[in-house]
Amino acid sequence: MNRLQRNLRTNNNMNIIYQNHESPKISVVMPVYNAEPYLKDAIESILNQTFTDFEFIVVDDASTDNSYKIIEEYSKKDKRIIVFRNEKNLGIAETRTKGTKYAKGKYISVFDADDISILTRLEKQYNYLEKHTDCGVVGGFIESFDSDTGKILGVRKYYEDDANLRRRLFLYCPVSQGVCMIRREVFETLGYYNPKYPVAEDLDLWFRIGTKYKFANIQEILLKYRIHKNSTTISKIQRIETMTLEIRKKYSRGYGYSMTLFDIIYNLAIRITYFVPYNIKIWIFNFIRDEK
Repeated sequence: MNRLQRNLRTNNNMNIIYQNHESPKISVVMPVYNAEPYLKDAIESILNQTFTDFEFIVVDDASTDNSYKIIEEYSKKDKRIIVFRNEKNLGIAETRTKGTKYAKGKYISVFDADDISILTRLEKQYNYLEKHTDCGVVGGFIESFDSDTGKILGVRKYYEDDANLRRRLFLYCPVSQGVCMIRREVFETLGYYNPKYPVAEDLDLWFRIGTKYKFANIQEILLKYRIHKNSTTISKIQRIETMTLEIRKKYSRGYGYSMTLFDIIYNLAIRITYFVPYNIKIWIFNFIRDEK
């Protein structure tokens, strides 16, 4: 029987290319917006994973370049790809939520359209979550590289154990969103990404996850993180800082968390240095993180 593929228009303003599939073990969710130059590398890094029992949910957020065309072509070649398209641009947080709500896998693998997953990523994270049932999200190390030159810019490492990650929750994220895998039950019990925080949606989710589950990171590089002129963390740094401080303030009381004196000083410093050049802020941030 030929693979069923039909265009549908739904009430949530999305055009869908639907393909029949059974429930997989993993759902990889990737939002896309004008990622044409990097999209093929990202898609192939998922399709070539050593772990093959997954569905690949790709949500195009009304791209104006050839991103959607590229996605369509890949979906014709691989039945694991399920394609959605927003009729209007909704932003990454809401787009990621749409893909996550459609997911059928036991685990949700979060991925961005300009990055490259190491080919053993899904296998290692799946095995970890299967063995550690009290863990809600598992991440890994990320290797940053320059998109133009390919030069490796550094490796960001994260603590493995929940105690160390939780202790630093008011300083930086316990896992990197682009390389994490989350239990689907987390979203079902704690809710999805909060649209109130469109550029810091991951941090709000981590705080919620920490109220019921443990954090963890596999101690090896699982993602190659592309640095380019359109990188979100560069073009929207001040907005990210503002929302980050708002989220930390929200969870500093009434959720079972408590800020240390150092946490308070550090977050006050972020407010004070709001207009400090980005490269200096990054140096300070990395100095704090590199204690590992």
